Amino acid sequence: MTTTPQPLDGIRVLDLTRVLAGPWCTQMLADFGADVVKVERPDIGDESRSLGPPYYESVDGERVSAYFCAMNRGKRSVALDLTCEQDVALLRELAAQCDVLVENFKVGTLARIGLDYAGVSRVNPRVVYCSITGFGQTGPYAGQPAYDTTVQGMGGLMSVTGPPDGVPGAGPTKVGVPVADVLTGVYALSGILMALMERQRSGIGQHIDLALLDVGVNMLSVNATNFLASGEVPVRFGNELAGAVPSDSIRCSDGYLMLRVGTDAHFRKLCVAMGLPELADDPRFRTNECRVAARHELMAILRPAFEGRTRD
Repeated sequence: MTTTPQPLDGIRVLDLTRVLAGPWCTQMLADFGADVVKVERPDIGDESRSLGPPYYESVDGERVSAYFCAMNRGKRSVALDLTCEQDVALLRELAAQCDVLVENFKVGTLARIGLDYAGVSRVNPRVVYCSITGFGQTGPYAGQPAYDTTVQGMGGLMSVTGPPDGVPGAGPTKVGVPVADVLTGVYALSGILMALMERQRSGIGQHIDLALLDVGVNMLSVNATNFLASGEVPVRFGNELAGAVPSDSIRCSDGYLMLRVGTDAHFRKLCVAMGLPELADDPRFRTNECRVAARHELMAILRPAFEGRTRD
């Protein structure tokens, strides 16, 4: 039996992360072939081990949360007590031998035991060291903790998610998955891979300072660019798109379908398929710009046409 070589075969990763954003990054490194060693606290481990229900249970009765299993596959684990000097010395040995170190401690915590980037890079100048925090290593919020939902609120995502203001259920709404944490893990992976490529050229590692809030703001890319172009503050549109009409969840006789019309040509085809060809030439709806301005008039015509049909 042969094993296909993986892109990160031979790369050693020291994983000093917990909960979600950091472990999501290191899990992907493991997926691509890296040897990932996760350091956890004795007896307790990563606190996400107990974030349940639901739990998985082993044949000998040990329970671990499904949450923990979602972002820690493919890793090895070691228990070390960072308040014990002997364990800290062992951790320094591991750090000296790794290619990548990923951590999400509060700013300053690892510096106190000589395991910040400055301390590790002195003995391991090739190390790619990635710090993941809520608000970065510097700045007025640097010492503050943050969770995914904190960043969804502060970054602006909740201001454009949910039913439009004025309708039942309106108000700040989080996304149904911890998207800020997950995307921060992906951005961390991207930065680490680029730093490893740079190391091939220079022979020197570097420090990646990544904040959840950086990612939370970056997620608003289209909304932010629209604001810079128009001066209009983005608002909630529910399942509609602000800049493309018609686009919404549409009720049919047997449930909902997700309608997304991307171009004027698509709109014309939709009108023909729905038996409403005259709408395509109606001056109120002829172009997407027109349809955006007249979205309520158009949807009032389209919704009844869908309600009498099955989704198929």
